Amino acid sequence: MGEAVDDGSIPIVLGGDHSIALGTLAGLASRRGPGAVLWFDAHCDLNTPETTPSGNVHGMPLAAALGYGGHSFNNTSLTLPAVQPSRVAIIGARVTDPGERALIGELGLGVHTMSKIDRRGIEAVVSDALERAAGAPFVHISLDMDGLDPDVAPGVGTPVPGGLTYREAHLAMELIAESGLLGSLEIVEVNPILDRQNATASLAVELAASAFGATTI
Repeated sequence: MGEAVDDGSIPIVLGGDHSIALGTLAGLASRRGPGAVLWFDAHCDLNTPETTPSGNVHGMPLAAALGYGGHSFNNTSLTLPAVQPSRVAIIGARVTDPGERALIGELGLGVHTMSKIDRRGIEAVVSDALERAAGAPFVHISLDMDGLDPDVAPGVGTPVPGGLTYREAHLAMELIAESGLLGSLEIVEVNPILDRQNATASLAVELAASAFGATTI
């Protein structure tokens, strides 16, 4: 990751569960310092080892990237904190745990739930998130495919009804491309075993293309 950034490339990371984002963000921060992230996800991933109800590490990477993972995430190879709280925007959230809500309030994180998206529209929400990110040492886009509705992205490990539609997701990526802020892209939680006729994987490819500026005309 660091070498790709040094070369002036735009890294693309494919996964895997969302815990890989911690390594991605720490790698970016090792070269640029703490930056910004647009975190598309049904979940906030802001639990810590002390607050997690499940013990799943894939529910903790954003908290750890913010420097709130505690001693369990202490590692000399990780540059933490890797992101600035004022530069974080979570988009598409519809599941939160009590510990996550407490951390959101403590840090004043920008959390755009599906209810907010329903009320304001995806264009306004993503535009606000990009404005929040502008000027950061790096701008990373972390797209968990469970941020989308299971009707269009069924092949994920923890599907939650009521997510982003096909067109909302594409418009979000198109707005990111138009902003010129994309510094790195990560797409995670594509599980081919759970997918239907490769629908989720195909959509992930389409969304990556949109993020890099693919247009109809």
